[in-house]
Amino acid sequence: MDKDNIALIVAAGKGKRMGSEISKQFLTLKGKPILYYTIKAFSQCEKIDSIVLVLAKEYMDFTRKEIVEKYDFKKVKTLIEGGKERQQSVYNGLKAIDNCNIVAIHDGARPFVTTDIIEKGIIYAEEYGASACGVNPKDTIKVVNEQGFSVTTPDRNTLMAVQTPQCFKFDLIRQCHMKAEIEKFTATDDTMIVEHYGHRVYLYEGDYKNIKVTTPEDMLLGEEILDKL
Repeated sequence: MDKDNIALIVAAGKGKRMGSEISKQFLTLKGKPILYYTIKAFSQCEKIDSIVLVLAKEYMDFTRKEIVEKYDFKKVKTLIEGGKERQQSVYNGLKAIDNCNIVAIHDGARPFVTTDIIEKGIIYAEEYGASACGVNPKDTIKVVNEQGFSVTTPDRNTLMAVQTPQCFKFDLIRQCHMKAEIEKFTATDDTMIVEHYGHRVYLYEGDYKNIKVTTPEDMLLGEEILDKL
């Protein structure tokens, strides 16, 4: 029996920078929650067999009724309660998964990911074990010391702002998260965890429109992106 490719969509964050009482992934763009567009993107990808959602406890019922059931997202199989931090939320989701080939871990508030980006992530993860999309920074990047002075200027061509999905062979990422949990190692994203345990991550080209909606300005940009789709 072939193992599934599963999207693990992490939507348990509070989104403090948005300045809203509602978690950012539930704010609306063109009358629909941001999370709706994220789930839709993975639902339309033929290489994704099923979807696991990781949510804050208070949004479990709302998501099930007002997004999953309302829009008939049949690929959504499981809703899991998240942890205090993103890393714990991802691990909670991984522990709820079995019979998985590739897991694509994605931010719930990153609604404009394309089928092409998802499929490439899966293909590269199958080949290399781990992959992530990203874009070259448009601005010059500076390394700054504790006193606030510029120390060095890295070559922009060697830098990448990493996005999601981040795709992994399931056994690899689950084992690395398990070790991180035991050793209390914390990371800002999942590629950092597998790199910490000695595994390389293949980086491929993402899309500047694949934004994570984080601030009120991102909401305006999101409306513009939807207008052009």
